[in-house]
Amino acid sequence: MTPHAISVPDFEPDSGMKALLPGAQFGDCFRVTIDDGALDARQAAEHMFQHQPGWISTLMKLRNIMVAPFGLKRPTHRKALTADSIGPFPVISETPQRLVAGFDDKHLDFRIVIDVAGNAPGRQVLATTLVRTNNLLGRVYLTIIMPFHRIIVPAMLRRI
Repeated sequence: MTPHAISVPDFEPDSGMKALLPGAQFGDCFRVTIDDGALDARQAAEHMFQHQPGWISTLMKLRNIMVAPFGLKRPTHRKALTADSIGPFPVISETPQRLVAGFDDKHLDFRIVIDVAGNAPGRQVLATTLVRTNNLLGRVYLTIIMPFHRIIVPAMLRRI
């Protein structure tokens, strides 16, 4: 049975989360409960990016084409995983319980935080996104992608 990913209601980043991207104006969090008590944060992130639905890759390729004229960073969205990246995103920090990936760009800075906690059968995997916009283009971009983000993250979490 595919796990059900849900939004964490009334998500408010704590001080530790805020330190990952000081000044972030946006944050949300989705979670899924799994039966695998041995899964760590890197493994969860790898499952999310290696096994994502094809429609997500298509959307990301379309996004890259659309932002090219604005000079925004365009990750390759390859599914390759290395010690210093998860898919297209550089890993900033990593422990067995938390993996932080993301990058800074001229329009916005973002972090993807994958946390794992608890034991089977109720082990939780949480995917938190933090964003700090740096200019008008960043605010417009965030507004445009937000409906897609709220569909994509839960879909990726369900692949764990």
